[in-house]
Amino acid sequence: MRHGRRNRSGEQRHGTSTPAQGRGSAKRPPTWRESSGTPGSVMLWGRHAVAAALANPERQVDAIFYAGRAETSLQVIFQDLPAERRALLPEPTELSAPDINYMVPPDAVHQGLVAIARQLDNPSLEDLLDQLGETTNTLLVVLDQVTDPHNVGAVLRSAAAFGAAGLIVQTRHVPPADGVLAKSASGALELVPIVEVTNIARALDVLKLNGFWCVGLSGDGTVPISDARLESNVAMVLGAEGPGLRRLPRERCDLIARLPTESSFGTLNISNAAAIAFYEMRRRSPAQERNPSTPGR
Repeated sequence: MRHGRRNRSGEQRHGTSTPAQGRGSAKRPPTWRESSGTPGSVMLWGRHAVAAALANPERQVDAIFYAGRAETSLQVIFQDLPAERRALLPEPTELSAPDINYMVPPDAVHQGLVAIARQLDNPSLEDLLDQLGETTNTLLVVLDQVTDPHNVGAVLRSAAAFGAAGLIVQTRHVPPADGVLAKSASGALELVPIVEVTNIARALDVLKLNGFWCVGLSGDGTVPISDARLESNVAMVLGAEGPGLRRLPRERCDLIARLPTESSFGTLNISNAAAIAFYEMRRRSPAQERNPSTPGR
């Protein structure tokens, strides 16, 4: 595994080493709060989130930390990377388990792996539509004020699994795309672009003008999702748990669909509901015409 080692002057030299050779860094690593307070920088943790960030050529990685048995996982991750990508990554630094625990939030399941990276450049809605061009059977996901990072990350993971081309969120009501969201997304943060818009209702108008059929998901929907029109390009619109879809986004939808849940227990976690809706669309889409999300965005 090839890394760049740093000498005392801070200059980088190249050689062949293992993660363990990064041991002994005198400088205390940044904590999650310190990292998130640095403009343009985020902290990622967990094997899938870190591995996906290291593999993404559009993600600049500034530091990699690991503890204990995670060295083996990190070696496998590096071995699977192209040589040109490995050459751009910093040398991993070994820390003690308490030091890793100190870096991340108290409830973070880090699996002994942490990376400090730069935020991704996400496209505007217009740029995303230009990139999609004339593709058909494209799925876009629209979240109406869903603010919990675990939920957004889980929806993003399902979006990637079912080939969604983008996730559209409202700028004022989106959690930061850092460790909590990335861990829940299990690597999908590197695959599905997140598009921020100032107004969800206006964004739906733009999507409709560009040929998207906007389908809202709500417990009081007029038709079950299995009977909903889901051909061609679809924007699946989901509201926050509890409030659901707000009035204006709801009015912009071409159709409000529902899941066929039992009336005595009619609610699901938003990420579960999203996965069912995405599956239903993909089940009815011609496989050869799908527009899967592209690794590396």
